[in-house]
Amino acid sequence: MSELVTTFFNLDVLREVWPLLVEGLWLTLALAAVAVPLSIAIGLVIAVAQDLRSTPLRMVLVAYVDTLRAIPPLVLLIFIFFGLPFLGLSLGEFSAAVLALTLNGSSYFAEIFRAGLESVPKGQREAARSTGLSWLQSITYVVAPQGTRNVLPDLVSNTVELVKQTSIASAVALQELLRSAQIAQGLLYNPTPLVAAAIVYFLMFWPFVRLVSRMQNKTVMHSA
Repeated sequence: MSELVTTFFNLDVLREVWPLLVEGLWLTLALAAVAVPLSIAIGLVIAVAQDLRSTPLRMVLVAYVDTLRAIPPLVLLIFIFFGLPFLGLSLGEFSAAVLALTLNGSSYFAEIFRAGLESVPKGQREAARSTGLSWLQSITYVVAPQGTRNVLPDLVSNTVELVKQTSIASAVALQELLRSAQIAQGLLYNPTPLVAAAIVYFLMFWPFVRLVSRMQNKTVMHSA
């Protein structure tokens, strides 16, 4: 038992590497703080634009969503960071990671918002337009709030997944939480930093996972 504790839960090791882990955690949160709002905003704009029913625009947006959903975010990051310089565009590590996360995340948010908008009965739209609201006003004040509420569990769940994907930043030498733990493990030849990082991830995401479960249960109860 003592050997297990020494190997995986070594407090001396944890005290030594904790500043490095905290630094990685702040970078993880910084990536999420930029990528998540951008992804949500772009995804909502795409979903609303698809509601215009313009065939050419819709084809472009569908191609955007389908292509970016099909490309793994790690591959996308590698292309952005290592490939774009050959086209004359170089981005820093942080900017490249944010762009990759935003492009991938926005494609999923766009599909979620689209499903939410389509879940609102047409009668709601017609009633809003009959009161004199423009198309944009009816979307903004009537359709979008109801549609967002209908897919709220999916939005929260996708947000959690996007924050988890910040770990891909290690591919371009950004020391987010997981990368910091890997470096600490290599320095001290002890897996305690990885265990600590896993616990930090769990503590960050578990409340949101429970929140999604509760919202999904409420949705099922209301639809029953």
